[in-house]
Amino acid sequence: MATRLRLLALALGLLLLPAAGAPPARSADGAIVREGVHENAAYRYEVPARWNGGLVMFAHGYEGEGPGAGTVRAEPLDALLSERGYAWAATGYRSIGYRVEWFIDDVRALRERFIREVGPPRWTIIHGQSMGGHVAIASLELHPGLYQGALIECGVIDGIGIADYLYAYTAAAEYIGGVPLLDAPDRETFHRRVNEQWVPAMGTPGAYTERGRRFESVVKHLLGDAPLWRENLPRRYLMNLVYIPRGESREALRGAVNTQHVRYRVDPGLGLDEAELNARVRRIAPEPGFRSRTKDPVYAELTGRITVPVMAIHETGDTWVPFILQQQYRRRTLAAGTADLLVQRAVRWPGHCAFDSDIRDPAFDDLVAWMERGVKPAGDDVLTTDRAALGRRWTPRPHPADTAR
Repeated sequence: MATRLRLLALALGLLLLPAAGAPPARSADGAIVREGVHENAAYRYEVPARWNGGLVMFAHGYEGEGPGAGTVRAEPLDALLSERGYAWAATGYRSIGYRVEWFIDDVRALRERFIREVGPPRWTIIHGQSMGGHVAIASLELHPGLYQGALIECGVIDGIGIADYLYAYTAAAEYIGGVPLLDAPDRETFHRRVNEQWVPAMGTPGAYTERGRRFESVVKHLLGDAPLWRENLPRRYLMNLVYIPRGESREALRGAVNTQHVRYRVDPGLGLDEAELNARVRRIAPEPGFRSRTKDPVYAELTGRITVPVMAIHETGDTWVPFILQQQYRRRTLAAGTADLLVQRAVRWPGHCAFDSDIRDPAFDDLVAWMERGVKPAGDDVLTTDRAALGRRWTPRPHPADTAR
């Protein structure tokens, strides 16, 4: 609780920060603990008394929109890292919002500070969670050699693919529901149309209208029909309808959206013609100059050209950052000839970033063994058509709704 209060005070500018040249504090057991602000981003790092030279940089997820800097979040692996003798460092980022192009540099700048104050690590792993997965994978592609491995957890591993998915979802909702959503003039109008027109036309999960059943079928295919997607859909059913006005940090993300390549599918017998859907649904093209590797490579399509081991763990029933992003990035690495550097593990669970230590810790240990001893860990074939077996090995407790056992 005391740490949380210090971090809250830090975010509000109420904490007296140590001078730039002040030595790091040491705990009673000799560990180094330091927190402060570096280049307008709050940070914290911890180094055990008997540091083995390994360093983990934590990139956290999306915190919403608004003014001010982000908040430092403790590394979820902190207990394991302390036990194993690894150091960790986490930045709160210089802002909230979706500014991956900034956050990549915030993590890199904190690593440089760590090196100045503590010393160079023998290796550095970047651990990205949710949006931090976009930070991690883009860091590997754009700054090869900076990190020697990556753990990506429930992450936006296919970068701009997350925005394509959300806008494809909203465009399908607009067409099937017969309610204009994508051209709403302001957020208030958007929410009024959703609540007063779209929901009555479609219903909600468990109480669909005929149109709602059609939409759910389309969503199933947008998600890749991965196990337990339906159990998680109620949480994201309305929240996945996106509206991004001018001035939000996600505007750059919005400018790069491309749904022209999306091939919508729908199950037969629902009264919706698939060819007609694909011909008439609203398509979105990138704005001029966006989705360009020269203008802003963070929001261009990723290449799959990784040079170090990557371990990715992801819930199959994640309807916010869908499992299909794992499949899309696997295809990129296959095309780039780097698939041997990517191990992916599916967890049969409906949720987003719902992992605990019995899933996360072994994944980290296996990644380190791969990096240090060349022992490549086991994973899943995320492109398999055998969904009954997908992720079963990595799911310690079957979900009650998982009937394919």
